[in-house]
Formats: sequence, structure tokens, C-alpha cells
Amino acid sequence: MALNCASIPESLFESELFGYEPGAFSGAATQGKPGRFELANNGTLFLDEIGELSPTLQAKLLRAIETREIDKIGGKKPIKINTRLISATNRNLLADIKKSNFRNDLYHRLATITIELPPLRYRRDDIILLANHFLTKMSERTNRQFTLSVSAYKHLLEYRWPGKRKGVAECYYRRMCRF
Repeated sequence: MALNCASIPESLFESELFGYEPGAFSGAATQGKPGRFELANNGTLFLDEIGELSPTLQAKLLRAIETREIDKIGGKKPIKINTRLISATNRNLLADIKKSNFRNDLYHRLATITIELPPLRYRRDDIILLANHFLTKMSERTNRQFTLSVSAYKHLLEYRWPGKRKGVAECYYRRMCRF
């Protein structure tokens, strides 16, 4: 189960994440609605763009993680959950913690295992592998053969892949790469 935290307005996010009971608010579905935590129970919930959550929503998410319970909007009793969380962000959460834009305790709950993926501009060896992977997938999906010319591969390798720059990690990867 996936949820993009940046694409949902803050006013709707809580109902999307935790669900709501019938008649919990005006405009609510008459039968209520399960939230993403409930739908992902005994499975995995992927929270994309976790760095975009407001401090209020961060506190509510932290409570759900710590207690392993959710409260539906308008609900009378908590619901036990057993959900693994995976989160992703393009933000530097440690810098956001220093600026008080992200909760330190939530970060440490989420960051039990972290994987930092360097930008493609520092993984030039992966460009051809990725291009071939996606060509194969597209060929399988459409039952047509797709290829790139030598010139197209050359353009992919010469492209700068600018993306967003991230300070300390940027310097680290610049030293580690040979270009």
C-alpha cells in the first residue's frame, strides 16, 4: 500500500491515513472509510515524500508508530495495527530536524535502516544498465522490440543529470566518483 504524503492536502491527510467512521464530518461517506494503515494491516505501507508532513501530522504518525494503534476520525476506540513502514524523501531530514521542520523522534523511528541513493550523475555506470532494463520491460509489455542507437546511448552518458543538490552528501559523492 502506498501513499504520497505531498499529494494529499493536509486537511484530508489524517482521514486518508487513519480512516473515518460514518458521519465523522460533513461530506464523509455514509459507510465510513478505512485508512491506509488499516488497509495495509499485516503488510507494508510506503509513505512517499515523508518530509512534506506538517508537524501536527508528524505527531499523529509518531503516535501510531509507537502505540501500534490508530484512531479513526470519529472513532470511539483505537484499532490495533501490525504494519511495516517504508518511507522515502528527497529532503535532508537531518537538516530539517535542526531547523525544527521535522521531528527528531519520528526520524529515529523511521530511520532504523536507511538507504541513501546517490544521484544518477554519480552513478554513470548505471545509466546503460537502467536504459536497457527499461527497454526490456517496455518490449515485454508491448510485445515489440525497442532499442536505442549508439548515438542515443552517447547522449544519455553525456547528459549532466542535474537534479537536486544536497550539500554534504553531494561533496561525499563528488569525492567518491571519478569525474
